[in-house]
Amino acid sequence: MVDMWAFRDAVGRWAAGGPSGPASDLARQLGLRTAVLLEGLSDLAAVEALAARRGRDLAAEGVCVVSMGGAMNVGRYAGLLGPPGLGLRLTGLCDEREQRYYDRGLERAGAPRAGFFVCVADLEDELIQALGTARVEEIIRAEGDLRPWQTFLSQPAQQGRPRHQQLRRFLGTKKGRKIRYGGLLVEALDPAQVPAPLDDLLTSL
Repeated sequence: MVDMWAFRDAVGRWAAGGPSGPASDLARQLGLRTAVLLEGLSDLAAVEALAARRGRDLAAEGVCVVSMGGAMNVGRYAGLLGPPGLGLRLTGLCDEREQRYYDRGLERAGAPRAGFFVCVADLEDELIQALGTARVEEIIRAEGDLRPWQTFLSQPAQQGRPRHQQLRRFLGTKKGRKIRYGGLLVEALDPAQVPAPLDDLLTSL
């Protein structure tokens, strides 16, 4: 049985200079119609967690969520998956500071810019702002990360910084932590708390 991870792996190899055939074949087998382009795996975890909360099976809907490994890869992925390549509809999230990369990459690929939704800093910051810092710290304690969090706060570089900035930085200090919390923070949201860019993205699919 073909799964979405096989397609993602094939796309990753294609983006790194490999053959296009495996990705193209898998896209047909999966019946893909839309690719959601995201900067990293933490964004992917958040999008898939919200889709699951809303009872949606994106794969069954012909939607593939793809981690590009950084905003500067958007031109490459848009070309492979969009009109010049597989011809999929493109949508996704981008950070405000990275918009210029998206604008150029999507223009080269002949893909509309309207399908991409902007986070002011990044999706983690949007989620922290939505939940509130006290709730995020509760989640950190529940996940057994209280001691690392306290150690992090004691560092001189963190003194005097706003709490939401400290939390955002903490999530990125250990490999895999940001990915894990991407899903956890989404799962903790009340329906009315879902950040607008994330909500708009899911609604558009």
